[in-house]
Amino acid sequence: MIDSDRLSHLRADTPGCAHRIHLNNAGSALPPSFVTQTIHHHLELEAQIGGYEAVDLTAAEIAAFYPAVARLLNADARNIAFAGSATDAYVKALSAIPFQKGDVILTTENDYVSNQIAFLSLQKRLGVRLVRASDTAEGGVDLDDFESLMKRHRPKLAAVTHVPTSSGLVQPVEAIGKICSAFETWYLVDACQSAGQLPLDVQAIQCDFLSATMRKFLRGPRGAGFLYASDRVLEAGLEMLMPDLHSAEWSGPDSYETADSARRFEYYEMPIALVLGSRAAVEYALSVGIEAVEQRVKHLANMTRRLLRELPDVQVLDLGAEQCGIVTAYSTHWQSRPLLEKLWAENINCRVSPPGVAQIDFPRKGVPWVLRISPHYYNTEEEIRYLAVVLGHAL
Repeated sequence: MIDSDRLSHLRADTPGCAHRIHLNNAGSALPPSFVTQTIHHHLELEAQIGGYEAVDLTAAEIAAFYPAVARLLNADARNIAFAGSATDAYVKALSAIPFQKGDVILTTENDYVSNQIAFLSLQKRLGVRLVRASDTAEGGVDLDDFESLMKRHRPKLAAVTHVPTSSGLVQPVEAIGKICSAFETWYLVDACQSAGQLPLDVQAIQCDFLSATMRKFLRGPRGAGFLYASDRVLEAGLEMLMPDLHSAEWSGPDSYETADSARRFEYYEMPIALVLGSRAAVEYALSVGIEAVEQRVKHLANMTRRLLRELPDVQVLDLGAEQCGIVTAYSTHWQSRPLLEKLWAENINCRVSPPGVAQIDFPRKGVPWVLRISPHYYNTEEEIRYLAVVLGHAL
């Protein structure tokens, strides 16, 4: 539980809270001081003694990144790889799947825009086929249709975004995992928007890969993320398309041996300060407690939805049996750029999601764009109420 005393402490740890109402945590959250200090300290160390030498001196702290992320996911450290971003992690996982012409990728209508583009690129380059399971009337993937398509097409890969960037929908990734397990289909989960705001248990999800970023609800640095690769992936010998001397060993003039852990999905050159900052962010999230974070974030998001529904001519667009800390809304009385400028003038950070991020979802909802509001646990009820007042004045 995050009570008022603890909230005051968490806000004191977050300098940005002193001068802005930051409601763009689905874009990039405000980091705690512990994270920024960790990054600055290592950069200063590199400046004083050199980059390679700084790695030698902090090897134990760097190695602590892997068990920290493993604790977040209920995994083992050997199944964790650092990545430069969620997309970097996701594409490395995609590149490991041994696609052949005619293979099927089964996904949903709400998968993240970059993932959809990657699927279409594979379709164009390799001749794979892209199949999307339909949504229910309530919102979210229709599990019966997903299972039916699984039986019909026997896809090489099932790929699902846990929380799409363009709404507060939460997809049933554990139920999908049971379906994939029954068919022994490779299963890739994009947890970019869920890591840090929802509990993640890869054993319960039964995924083969899970990718995420640090900059969103985990409150870590930009330019950092991670990839989970299951024991099944490692035992099958799956590897990313182009390994290097870190992800593999050059064992002879015409041979190499892949690393025996998920670090086969890493490259040698990594931003060590960001690795350390990521470890600090994950440890901070774990100290707050992911269940407590989930409770607080959902409370603030539900409050936001309720207040927006009280405004005239405002549509709250989030669907699904479960909704999370992303709130999306639209009004014909709003214009995207003037609206953001008005919010900025009031020291409020929100974001507009343009048409290109949801080519299926937005047309179905009959909107050209949405205002995306994403509170975090360090936000206050007073900030949410003030946001609603400002948005009401913009009508």
